[in-house]
Amino acid sequence: MIAAWYSVLAGFPVLLVHLATTTGLFFAGLAIYVAVTPYREIQLIRSGNIAAAIVLAGEMLALGIPLAAMMAHSVSVPDIVLWGVVTVILQLIAFAVVAVLIRDLPRSIERGEAGPALILATGQIVAGLLNAAAMSG
Repeated sequence: MIAAWYSVLAGFPVLLVHLATTTGLFFAGLAIYVAVTPYREIQLIRSGNIAAAIVLAGEMLALGIPLAAMMAHSVSVPDIVLWGVVTVILQLIAFAVVAVLIRDLPRSIERGEAGPALILATGQIVAGLLNAAAMSG
């Protein structure tokens, strides 16, 4: 029991640093995503647009899943940062691919159309799951 307690005491600061780094990457990635999309998710959500909420929720999951997997397999903060940046870039590419496949996506989201929003959110989550699996080796 005492050895386990010492293990927790020794590992807790590392846990906090890794968690803070990954959380920072999550919020940075989300901010970049919101900045580069052609519609204003937060403003649309505040006005009651369900499609924008679906898309943003999908992106949050799509970033969180591979970042969590990456953190579980990373050994250092530089490793977390490097793979975290890769995760964000891959998620932006996933958005671009779906946006090309769904004609008039930005206006569909702005109009509150749930169908295109669900396809985009699902595409983002699938990309996040595949990224997580690929990073986990």
